[in-house]
Amino acid sequence: MPKSLYEAELSRLQSELVEMQEWVRSAGARIVVIFEGRDAAGKGGAIKRITEYLNPRVASVVALPAPTERQRTQWYFQRYVEHLPAAGEIRFFDRSWYNRAGVEKVMGYCTAEEHIRFLRQCPIFERMLIDDGIMLRKYWFSVSDKEQEKRFRSRLTDPMRQWKLSPTDVQSLARWEDYSRAKDEMFVHTDVQPARWNVVEAEDKRRARLNMIQHLLASIPYEPVERPTLELPERPPSTGYRRTERSLQLEVPDYAATLTSGGKRPPYRDPED
Repeated sequence: MPKSLYEAELSRLQSELVEMQEWVRSAGARIVVIFEGRDAAGKGGAIKRITEYLNPRVASVVALPAPTERQRTQWYFQRYVEHLPAAGEIRFFDRSWYNRAGVEKVMGYCTAEEHIRFLRQCPIFERMLIDDGIMLRKYWFSVSDKEQEKRFRSRLTDPMRQWKLSPTDVQSLARWEDYSRAKDEMFVHTDVQPARWNVVEAEDKRRARLNMIQHLLASIPYEPVERPTLELPERPPSTGYRRTERSLQLEVPDYAATLTSGGKRPPYRDPED
C-alpha cells in the first residue's frame, strides 16, 4: 500500500477514534479490545496508532508482565479483572488472559490441567463480561512463518527494536507448529458467540492497521457528541506580579543551541514498514 494513501486514511480513522472516545466518555460505555497473535504480527504497532491521539484518562493500554508468585496462586483471571474498564473507559489489552492458551501451554509455563480449565472457563468468563455490559472485541493478528522470521531478523540488527525480542520470542520460530496447534485448539473453544475472534491478515502492516481500526469503529454503535463551545477569557489587568529571577532557578541547559545542521541525521524509518 502506498505510504501517502495509508497515512491519509489512517489520519481519517484516527479522527473517528477520537469521536468514538468522546461517545464512550459521555455515554458511560465500557470497551475491552484484545490484541493477540504471533510474535511480531503487528499488535503493538496497531495499538500505537489507535491510541496516538486518544485521552489516556479514557483509553489506556494493559500490558501485564509475568505474574508474581502471589498471583500464580490466585484464580487465573483475577489479575486481569482489576484492569477492566469502569464507565466511560476503554482498555486495550496487548496480550491478555489468552497467554494461557498460547505461550504458557507451548512453553510449559502451565500444567495440562490448568490449560484445560482455562479453555473451559474462558467462554464463561467472557460471557459474564458481556452480560454485565462490557463491549468485548477480540482480534487475532495472523502472519506467515516467513514474514515472522523476516521481522525477527530485522529486529536483531535494529537498535530501536532489539528490546522487542526475548528468548521466548525467538523460540516461537522453532515451535511454529506447536503454536499453530495451540491456536487452533484455542479457537475451537473460544471462537464462539457472543465473543467471536476477528482475524486480521497482517502480512502487510499498513493494510492490517487500517482494516482492524475500521472494523473496530464499525462494531461500536457510537454517535457524534456535541461538545460545548469554549471561549478564552480576557486577561484581567495586572496586579503587580513579577516573575522570579531566572538566576534563582535551576534551568535545563540549552542543548538545542549547540546543534548544527551539519550533524543532521535522517529520521528513523521502521524497516518492518
